[in-house]
Amino acid sequence: MAANTKELNIENKLWETANALRGSMDASEYRNVVLGLIFLKYVSDAFEARRSELLKTEYPQDAEDPDMYLSENIFWVPKKARWELIKDSAKLPKIGEIIDSAMDALEKNNDSLRGVLSKNYASPDLDKTRLGEVVDLISDISLGSEKAKQSDVLGRVYEYFLNEFASQEGKKGGEFYTPRSIVRILVEMIEPYKGRIYDPCCGSGGMFVQSDKFVQEHQGKINDLSVYGEESNPTTWKLAKMNLAIRGIDNNLGPHQGDTFLNDLHKGERFDFILANPPFNVKNWNGEKLREDARWKYGVPPTGNANYAWIEHIISKLAPNGKAGFVLANGALSTSTKDEYAIRKAILEDDKIDAIVALPDKMFYSTGIPVSLWFIDMDKASQGERVRKGETLFIDARNLGEMVDRTHREFSKEDIAKVADTYHAYRGTNKQKYEDVAGFCKIASLDEIAKNDYVLTPGRYVGLAKQEDDGEPYEVKMTRLTGELKKEFAESDKLQAQIKDVLKELGYEI
Repeated sequence: MAANTKELNIENKLWETANALRGSMDASEYRNVVLGLIFLKYVSDAFEARRSELLKTEYPQDAEDPDMYLSENIFWVPKKARWELIKDSAKLPKIGEIIDSAMDALEKNNDSLRGVLSKNYASPDLDKTRLGEVVDLISDISLGSEKAKQSDVLGRVYEYFLNEFASQEGKKGGEFYTPRSIVRILVEMIEPYKGRIYDPCCGSGGMFVQSDKFVQEHQGKINDLSVYGEESNPTTWKLAKMNLAIRGIDNNLGPHQGDTFLNDLHKGERFDFILANPPFNVKNWNGEKLREDARWKYGVPPTGNANYAWIEHIISKLAPNGKAGFVLANGALSTSTKDEYAIRKAILEDDKIDAIVALPDKMFYSTGIPVSLWFIDMDKASQGERVRKGETLFIDARNLGEMVDRTHREFSKEDIAKVADTYHAYRGTNKQKYEDVAGFCKIASLDEIAKNDYVLTPGRYVGLAKQEDDGEPYEVKMTRLTGELKKEFAESDKLQAQIKDVLKELGYEI
């Protein structure tokens, strides 16, 4: 997200005010309160912009016809849900009840929002004075006008808030938000231009938003991409529905939240693209109830860890020419437990793993453990691509990225381009010629992977980067280094003697 913009100033100011609203509320609860208000302001602004247009036509009465809004993919906003009423009521003690009533009316008049909006603004835990202050601040921001849509003010504010909430909530934040640069690199690598895209654990919908942006940036048609997903957390499912609604992205996330393993809401469906950030190393995923499941083509995953269940579920959902990119904990690359080893070996021998990318640490809010990106291609001989049968690309990106604060790292556009361009050169889908680069990338054959006991850790294949020759002769360098080491040893001896003298004076002779 670009810094030093007017929009970012709005985001910061809005965040500070909203943060003051928190009080004693649980972070996830006040997150939904604030994002719900932003959503309400957006749909009201978009409605008013369309209403203003209709009032200027030959048939101004159309301004009160819901179909004239729905046909333009704009929500119909009944009078009691319009922001003008909320704004005028900001200082009233009943502001919470008025907002709850607005949310209820909005849901009843728009089927796609049924059961999605937060309706706890009348809660005694919510400070009504501060709630009114947030309403006042949001009132000053245009979110649904054509100009605001073009500069994506709402999208930026919404994404900024999701990012901040993820940071504040730490481990829990990872349940609904995948850092933008991780999503971006996945999208740039599998290039979901056209077709059906699916996320089996969609969180707040970030994978879909970035895919949508990718299509726009490459002059594609948004309607050429159909969005499907599932999310087990009911609150996060609502966040995803709102996040996609504000961007006008049609979607099928099921009629409610669902457990992807126990209740696959898209059973029998196949997809062209899959993007996912499954929860890492989940122990209690009900695997004991699914021992005979048809998804386990390569072997039955262990009941104590869901990582390989996610891998097999994803592969089972791909079309014959489908592609997937997803995040997994590094342990999945080399686990030697009997079931997981057998599954990994079978998937490799079936030639489905196209690439593995090792990521740096500190990329996620939810965990400090190292993670990697897996790329699956169901057909490595697709039209328009280099035939890559029996090959897997390994990329070690652990030295990329920059720290954006004390605890979090992000990939720059250049970092993302370096990894994605390398992958596309390997696939033969760009104009670059692929070459192995020591310490960064290497194409390995199945035979080579088998000799490494089917371990998929990129560092094992790419090796070490070549060290630049500094021009100093070996004998000269060793003489210099040993001389420096001698000085360090002498300094160490001197410090030890001083410490012994001090201890001796205190009566503790060594």
